[in-house]
Amino acid sequence: MKLNGKRKKILAGIALIMIVCFWLCLPAQLFKAPTSFILMDEEGHLLNASIAADGQWRFPYDSAVPQKFVDCITTYEDKRFFYHPGVDVAALARAIKQNLQHHKTISGGSTLTMQVMRLSGGNRSRNLWNKMKEAVLAVRLECGYRKRSILALYASNAPFGSNVVGLQAAAWRYFGRSPEQLSWGETAALAVLPNAPASIHPGKNRDQLLNKRNSLLYKLYTTHKIDSITCRLAQQEPLPGAPRPLPQLAPHLLDRFKREYAALHADNKDLTTGIQTTINYQLQLLVNGIVERHQQVLKGNQINNAAAMVMEIESGQVVAYTGNIYNTADAALESHVDVLNAPRSPGSTLKPILYASLLTEGSILPRQLIPDIPTQINGYTPQNFDLGYDGAVPANRALARSLNIPAIKMLQQYKYPRFYHVLKECGLSTLPRPADFYGMSLILGGCEVTPYELAGVYSSMARMYLHEQQNKGKWNPEDWFMPGYIKTQNSKVKSKNSQLTANNSQLFSYPALWHTFNAMTEVMRPGEEGLWGLFGSAQRVAWKTGTSFGFRDGWAVGFTPKYCVVVWVGNTTGEGRPGLTGINTAAPILFEIFRSLPLTNWFTAPSTGFTYLPVCHHSGFKAGTDCPVADTMLADNRAVNAPVCPYHKMVHLDKTGQYRVTANCVSPAGMQHTSWFILPPAIEYYYRLQHADYKPLPAFLPGCAEDNGKVLEIIYPEESARIYVPLEISGERGNTVFRATHRNTNSKLFWHIDDAFVATTQQFHQLSVNPAPGKHVLTVIDENGESITRNFEIQTQEKK
Repeated sequence: MKLNGKRKKILAGIALIMIVCFWLCLPAQLFKAPTSFILMDEEGHLLNASIAADGQWRFPYDSAVPQKFVDCITTYEDKRFFYHPGVDVAALARAIKQNLQHHKTISGGSTLTMQVMRLSGGNRSRNLWNKMKEAVLAVRLECGYRKRSILALYASNAPFGSNVVGLQAAAWRYFGRSPEQLSWGETAALAVLPNAPASIHPGKNRDQLLNKRNSLLYKLYTTHKIDSITCRLAQQEPLPGAPRPLPQLAPHLLDRFKREYAALHADNKDLTTGIQTTINYQLQLLVNGIVERHQQVLKGNQINNAAAMVMEIESGQVVAYTGNIYNTADAALESHVDVLNAPRSPGSTLKPILYASLLTEGSILPRQLIPDIPTQINGYTPQNFDLGYDGAVPANRALARSLNIPAIKMLQQYKYPRFYHVLKECGLSTLPRPADFYGMSLILGGCEVTPYELAGVYSSMARMYLHEQQNKGKWNPEDWFMPGYIKTQNSKVKSKNSQLTANNSQLFSYPALWHTFNAMTEVMRPGEEGLWGLFGSAQRVAWKTGTSFGFRDGWAVGFTPKYCVVVWVGNTTGEGRPGLTGINTAAPILFEIFRSLPLTNWFTAPSTGFTYLPVCHHSGFKAGTDCPVADTMLADNRAVNAPVCPYHKMVHLDKTGQYRVTANCVSPAGMQHTSWFILPPAIEYYYRLQHADYKPLPAFLPGCAEDNGKVLEIIYPEESARIYVPLEISGERGNTVFRATHRNTNSKLFWHIDDAFVATTQQFHQLSVNPAPGKHVLTVIDENGESITRNFEIQTQEKK
């Protein structure tokens, strides 16, 4: 009895070991071969695919197998698939009998499950030992997998001839469609291929492939899978020919996914090399066509590259991604470069961010006058696009017209280190150097930004504004994130702090965003009003163009409450071209895309964080007691501390109103007291040229003492200016033109350089001179002895 008990334990132990070995004999990962990178749109349409690392077209595992293929493959290969435990004893017995009778292999008798195990082992040779191993592994596979999953493993890894592996790859390579869209004849042709993959080659074994396919179709008819008409029609279908090229609708997005795959996979282990994106198939085709059509025109000016992207505001999802034109035939075009992911000089596209920042801190009001006069900063002389000056221009119009000098003036007020910090907080990752490296050039494109991130910033501004009421006027950092293009994962970049922040710590206030969006609906440039009119659309669009230094990059970015679009035009080589401006090249593409998008209502006015302020009608500053006309304007709460209008002052006139007077010569009872719009002389000089209705201060009544106000000013040069005068065609160095202005337009000015008298001017105070290289002092004196000086330096070489 003891012996029998011991023997039972030994047998039980052996049985347990065998069961454990049986259970562990199946590899944790059956298939380790590399797979193709593929992109599908939001509904599963194929956008792009690349060949696998081992040179095979092998799509990632797909758990969905069309019922047509299930019927075809089980009818042809394993009719009792859904009933056997992995091994079909009857089929094996039949195969052994047939092979013995004919003294050669006539039938294999392998089930689909056994074939899966053979494929996972590297398609081992078909001998008895391997058959036994496959049978054991097949039974084990059936213990842990459902029948449909086993079919999916087979369909994803079976050979279909040439270098095509798997049903998905075969359907696209041979028929140009997904397996779900194949007919019975096409599906049957693919079902017989794994049994004889060499028969797919055109002109080789075609009759054999035709007979196998038609035989399978007849079996499907006899087993009532299809009717007789379907069978006859399917047998008339042509056989697949040479492999077809796969779709190339978003090649640059595919390259982006391949570059980012390692990092994305680290965050999501379930992510495969085949993903469903957020791309809208029809919109992608449309944007590709628009970009290609415009580039065909632009290439006449040797502008070779263009890119565009469309994203939804609410979700942050990319719905169209055209990273560049797609032209592999001409390598010189560098169409492989994904411009949407390439850092480029943004030109003026960052100006709205500065405008919103100033409005948020309440230091300016939306229509406040900003100086627009010749300016020099540490040897740098910025210029407006039209090379002209307005003297002073409302801040919102300066933004709409993309004037450079007012932008510089606003950045001087806001300070470039603070603006640099704002750009970093917005999510721009392409500013690796410290703020001092960029300096004031930040606002004019002196840094680099990718179109992808620029769209992320402006879409986040719009999204944040749309959620004002939802967030109860607070700032929700989870609403601010960069674009996402993978549908299977949340495209939002979650903030570490999920709590709503206090109102005083938010990046932009809601009233500031409201005024910024409205200013951006009126974008135009001096001298291009007619061209701007061509870009009207049926809906309001907040948009901004940008042109980099040297006409190397043309930008346009715009958004509505539903969509954000960014467009870039230029040469990936960095070569500039005449006429390569944002409004000439990128804006037409932007608005053609917007005309193709659904209409949407405009943003509603903010409901929190604002107050109503009296604003001077002429200057846009907060109205003071001397402002004759005041408007009521919605402004940020912080704007209550904005400066009062400095340009309206009370002046005293005689009874005729023609002369200014003082109490020294006229009694108060004989005066008229009038509020007068008075600009500083330098600003006034240019402002009068643009505003014919501007009224200069009247002259003083003869015999009345003049006040101590500033009446004389040098417009150019600035203090400590460094001036380089280039050589003329004759080889001689040209002249430099100095300019001054005087409150009294008839006054004479006397010009001196280094205490040496040079000339006298009257009315138009300009002086053309050619001082020797070195440092000098310019002195200008009026008839009353009022004087002003400037230090300047003439350089022999242009400052780099």
